[in-house]
Amino acid sequence: MQKLEAGNHAQPFRGPFTITRIQPGDILGDNASGTAFGPLAIVDHAVMKKGLTIKMHEHVNDEILSYISSGVTHHRDSAGFEAPIARGKLMMMNAGKSFWHEEKVTDDEVEMLQIFVRPSETNLPPKIQFHDKPTNNENWYVMVGPVGSEAPLYVRQNVYILDAHPIAGEALEIPTYDGFTPFLYVMNGEITIQNLTIGKQEAVTDLVNPLPPLVANEDTTMVLFFVDLNASMSMDGTISGLKK
Repeated sequence: MQKLEAGNHAQPFRGPFTITRIQPGDILGDNASGTAFGPLAIVDHAVMKKGLTIKMHEHVNDEILSYISSGVTHHRDSAGFEAPIARGKLMMMNAGKSFWHEEKVTDDEVEMLQIFVRPSETNLPPKIQFHDKPTNNENWYVMVGPVGSEAPLYVRQNVYILDAHPIAGEALEIPTYDGFTPFLYVMNGEITIQNLTIGKQEAVTDLVNPLPPLVANEDTTMVLFFVDLNASMSMDGTISGLKK
């Protein structure tokens, strides 16, 4: 197993909009060929203060999952959708050739992940998807999968995204997907896997074997990725195409 430590992540934005940028490829250390973990490019762990507006801006060739832990953002986009996005409401923006959106925080502070995946091809048609899920599922919930999978949201790539919210003391098996490599990220809380402790903004993977069962040391929110490390992908994404 390999662990990605907290504390070394960059913060490209600080202040009312603070982003801690997790580069999943950093978990590979000297064996990394870039900052991404296959097509899983970036996980932005963001905190947005009350009164913040992120003005209308464009994404190209980014597949973006918005995953909120607390608070509410108000979304508006070039497809004409306006909707509040809160804990339990997922939003997937398949930007493709061009997609514009704006976010506002009118009430309490928001903590969220914006997860950027590199699509399989460049300039695919833009699309936006929403899904309501359980808010405190203790076991794994499949949120996102490849086109044609049974997941409620699709990403145009060989990637699955799951979450779980185990309570303190709970043990949890970690599933497997044939041909896919796990990347387990702790958004909040702390877990132990064998002799490894993984806390907030840390991650763990195993490139050879399935991940062993975990124990939650406290109430925890986790996001689990399964990634085809050999998938073909576009490197032209506004954010997902970044190499540093």
